[in-house]
Amino acid sequence: MGCVSSREKGGGMRESQNPRLPEANKNTRDPTQNSSLLPGQLLQNGDAETTESKVVIALFPYEADKRNELSFKKGEKLVILDENGEWWKAKSLSSGNVGLIPSNYIKIEESMDNKDWFFKNISRITAERNLLAPANKPGAFLIRQSETTTGSYSMSVRDVGPNGSAVVKHYKIRLLEDGGFYISPRINFKTIDDLIAYYQKQASGLCQRLGKTCERPKKAVQWDEDAWEIAKESLYMIKKLGAGQFGEVWLAMYNKTTKVAVKTLKPGSMSVEAFLQEANLMKTLRHDRLVRLYAVVTKTEPLYIITEFMSNGSLLDFLKSTPGRKIQLPKLIDFGAQIAEGMAYIEKKNYIHRDLRAANVLVSESLLCKIADFGLARVIEDNEYSAREGAKFPIKWTAPEAINYGSFTIKSDMWSFGILLYEIVTYGKIPYTGLSNGEVMARVQRGYRMQSPDTCPSELYEIMISCWKAKPEERPTFDYMQSLLEDYYTATEGQYQSQP
Repeated sequence: MGCVSSREKGGGMRESQNPRLPEANKNTRDPTQNSSLLPGQLLQNGDAETTESKVVIALFPYEADKRNELSFKKGEKLVILDENGEWWKAKSLSSGNVGLIPSNYIKIEESMDNKDWFFKNISRITAERNLLAPANKPGAFLIRQSETTTGSYSMSVRDVGPNGSAVVKHYKIRLLEDGGFYISPRINFKTIDDLIAYYQKQASGLCQRLGKTCERPKKAVQWDEDAWEIAKESLYMIKKLGAGQFGEVWLAMYNKTTKVAVKTLKPGSMSVEAFLQEANLMKTLRHDRLVRLYAVVTKTEPLYIITEFMSNGSLLDFLKSTPGRKIQLPKLIDFGAQIAEGMAYIEKKNYIHRDLRAANVLVSESLLCKIADFGLARVIEDNEYSAREGAKFPIKWTAPEAINYGSFTIKSDMWSFGILLYEIVTYGKIPYTGLSNGEVMARVQRGYRMQSPDTCPSELYEIMISCWKAKPEERPTFDYMQSLLEDYYTATEGQYQSQP
């Protein structure tokens, strides 16, 4: 295919070379002389394609000299339409333009979609979340597309931090000009498979010798869209998971095949009409950081809400448990970032949660957080769910304007999020410890805010304080909060390790 320089035979490795930008050999063939073109016809907007498309990636940028040539950037992907001589007819996948390209400027794209280790379109933060799941051990790894360099890849590896906690290190996989790959310039590989095989035998400068491929998060259950109002008889209750102010939560099987969570609502806690109106809106909210609402039972009381099952229960219970207390600060901050992500989606949809706290966030087997019970507070009719002294209403999580005037907005949700961050960093400690609801209401109204927990970094406490601004409009957006927490330690590029 006219590569820049031939590779050495055997082993898949060779010493690093510094090849020069190749010449586009225009003496060999005049690219304007194409037997498939009529006189005066240009290729710039052609749409013809061969029956078997070959996708290639540009090794170098190319600026067209003639009208029937195709300009492209380094890393750009193109489909080859015709291989004839040294100038090939190609179509850019990004611009859709068609033209002639020098064949020695490209290489065939390595097909990796079916590789266990390739997690295609995920971000650095998502890679870290996947690798930090309990199922993975030190040395677990994945490879993903680079967020910053088109056509390049990044390797993420689970490691052990100085204090024994799990951390993730990231390495750039760079492309050689002749199509090979390398992490360290000292040693190069023909394919990424060769690179992986080498680092599975020795660390050779990486934080760990590569072990098993990262476990993929389990996919959510595919639910029949028509199965919205279901019969109680289709549910088999297995185990009571907990009880709350408005009912119980059970692990159940639906139609003897699908594991689900069932929330039973106490009779009289809400009207069927109001509940169905809210539930119909809730089911349209679909996001990886929101607990999926599958179905309802409303024909007979108690009302049932059927959702996806989250094996680690509520974030509050998880934080207070022994496994939860082993979670280090970086993962705790990531919990906050995940919740902010879900709330950013709710914010974008012009929706309000109204009851955001650790008890209403659930944790999956792979330690992914999902927000639950969004919108239910709107339709609760229990008269104890009010702002009076001694009430069950979550006064300590609720913004002053919502308590005093019933003004619930996404900004009052942001106030609650600040309290939730306090819960996270204190492993589920009750906010405003030692103060009654009435004392909290009075003090907050006068400008009092909780002090920073002993283990909380000052920067994180400042984030909490920003959530508790007296004026709602001065509180940050969830979109901003998500980016702030995701980049709490380092920017994306700063996370990459130096070449070994």
